[in-house]
Amino acid sequence: MDRVLLIDDDKELCALLTEYLAPEGLAVEPCHTGGQGLARALSGDYDAALLDVALPDTSGFDVLGTIRSRSALPVLMLTGRGDDVDRIVGLEMGADDYVPKPFVPRELLARLRAVLRRTRVHGTGGMAAGAGMGGPGCVGGVGPYRKRNLSFGGVTVDRSARTALRDGAPLPLTPVEYAILVLLLEAEGATVAREEISRGVLGREILPFDRSIDVHVSNLRKKLGPCDDGQPRVGTVRGTGYYFRVSPTESTFGGQDAAEPRLGTGHENVAG
Repeated sequence: MDRVLLIDDDKELCALLTEYLAPEGLAVEPCHTGGQGLARALSGDYDAALLDVALPDTSGFDVLGTIRSRSALPVLMLTGRGDDVDRIVGLEMGADDYVPKPFVPRELLARLRAVLRRTRVHGTGGMAAGAGMGGPGCVGGVGPYRKRNLSFGGVTVDRSARTALRDGAPLPLTPVEYAILVLLLEAEGATVAREEISRGVLGREILPFDRSIDVHVSNLRKKLGPCDDGQPRVGTVRGTGYYFRVSPTESTFGGQDAAEPRLGTGHENVAG
């Protein structure tokens, strides 16, 4: 049974979620203050955490910041439905996803399951531990056609070790950032649609005005740094998605179209 830490001062909500999620194979352990929740989150005893933004003794963002500096524990933020700024801030600080209050329990369950599927495939033992839905065509899918190592432009992912390196140095990625990086490297320069990233990494359809993927990609881009020519390693195709810049000598596709965004794959109007 997966263990979920719930950090929320609403005791009635905690009781309801504990009862609702138990038959689904999720053991919820509630705590009602940020200090208590932080200590438990860093214990290594949990598979995921639900963290409310508003806590009686501290901000949920402060708790999240400390967790992220020391652990890759998947964290879903609980935010007010109209608090778009809170959602973006949480994602920028390394939250894996968010669930707006009030929420339908089924939605919360679906997002938790998506997080747990990722961690079961790639683990959460290090900051580069990550994602994947585990099937062919999904991030980190298994099969003889999946390369163990992916390496382009000085960035290397070792799926067996679940590590990501840039020029030989470890990259401190969150599970979601790791999953996005794997998906982009697998595409070898082709555009990966935002909708595909959301399904493959977050395990859900992208919602209108949902900036979750954009924020995660922005965080990943900052950590990857620029290419030798100063261009970002992750490029943007307006209104479509993202791609990883790959040189023609590295791509298995070969040819001039490997050096530049390939026409016919959504790169026609490129920004970033």
